[in-house]
Amino acid sequence: MVMPVQGRERARRGVGLTLWVLGVLVGGALLWVNFLLPPLFQDHPLEHYRAMGLGALLAFPAVAVYLTFPRLLDRYDPEPWWALAMVFVWGAVAACGFAATINSVVDGVVGGHDGDIVSAVLSAPFVEEAFKGMALLGMFWFFRREFDGLIDGVIYATFVALGFAAVENVVYLARAYHQSQAQGLAQTFIVRELVSPWAHPLFTAMTGLGCGFARETRRPWVRYLAPVLGYFAAVALHMVWNGAAVFSQETHTPLVLLLLPLWFIFVLAFVGITFGLALRRGRIIRQNLQDEVLVGTLTAWELDLVCSPFGRFKARMMKNGEVAAEFVAVAARLGLSKWHAARAYEGRTDTVSYDFIAPLRQRLQTLRAQLQR
Repeated sequence: MVMPVQGRERARRGVGLTLWVLGVLVGGALLWVNFLLPPLFQDHPLEHYRAMGLGALLAFPAVAVYLTFPRLLDRYDPEPWWALAMVFVWGAVAACGFAATINSVVDGVVGGHDGDIVSAVLSAPFVEEAFKGMALLGMFWFFRREFDGLIDGVIYATFVALGFAAVENVVYLARAYHQSQAQGLAQTFIVRELVSPWAHPLFTAMTGLGCGFARETRRPWVRYLAPVLGYFAAVALHMVWNGAAVFSQETHTPLVLLLLPLWFIFVLAFVGITFGLALRRGRIIRQNLQDEVLVGTLTAWELDLVCSPFGRFKARMMKNGEVAAEFVAVAARLGLSKWHAARAYEGRTDTVSYDFIAPLRQRLQTLRAQLQR
C-alpha cells in the first residue's frame, strides 16, 4: 500500500527533526570541547570566560539587527519562526562545532604557519559552507512545505549564516580582547560586525540559490546539479574573502584596502539578489491570483494590497489590522500554493499544496467577513 502524501510528509519531517537534534547535540558538545573546556586548564580561566561573555554581548545584538533585513524582504509569505530558529541554531551550534573541530585538525596536521594558511583558505571554505549548506538541504528535503523556491533559499541561507557568524564572532572578539584589551576588541568589532557582516550570508546564499533552483525546476538533472554548483560558488566566494585576509598578512598590505572593495561588491550583490527575488515572488503571486479576482475570492484592490511591497504593513494600519494582515498573508499563501500545484501537475509529481487551496479560500472568506463587521 502506498503511503498518502501527507503521511510521507509527516514521516519525512520526523526524520529531519531527529537528524537536526542529533547534529545540534553533537555540534554543541564539540563547541564545548573546543572553546569552553580549554580555559579551565589555562591560567586565569575566569578572564577567558569574561572575554567570551563580552564578545557575546557585542556579537548577538548586532546579529539580531541584521536578522531583520531578510524578514522585511520575505514579506509575501514569511517563513515560520520555528523553521528560521532551526536553521539559525544549526548554524550557531552544529555548523560551528563541526567546522571548528575539522579546521583545527587540518591546522594541526599541516602545522605551523602553513597550517594557518591551509586552514583559512582551503579547509574553512569547504568545511564551513558544507555544514551551513546541510541546513538548507535539510529544509529542502525534510521540510519542503516551508521551502518554496529561490527566495526561501536565500532567507534560510541568511539565517544559518548569521547564526554561524554570531558564534564565530564571539570567539574572535573574545580572543582579541584577551590579547589586546579594548583596542583589539574595537578593531575586531569594526572588521567583523561592521565591515563584513554580510560575507557569510552571501557565501551561503549561493547554496541557497542552488537549492531554490532545485525546488522550482521540473528537470531532474537540474534538481541534483544546482545545489552542487551553488555549494562550489559559495566555497569560491569564501576562498576569495579569506584569501584576501591571508594576502594582507603575508604582504603587510592594510587589510581595509583589500576588504573594503570586496565589502561593497558583496553587500551590493546580496541586496540585489534578495530584492530581485522578492520582486519575482510578488509577480508570481499576482499571476496566480488573477483568476481569484474573476471568481470573486479577491477584489482588484485586495490583489494590489497583497502584491504591494508593503502590503502587510499597510494592512496593519487599517481597522482590525491583525485580521487584515492575516488576510494578506493567507492570500499570498494561496497564490504560492496554486503555483506549487501547477508546477507539480506539469511535472506529474505529488505536492501537499493541492490540499491547501480550498481551505485557504475558505479562510479568506472568513477573514473578509470579520473585516466587514
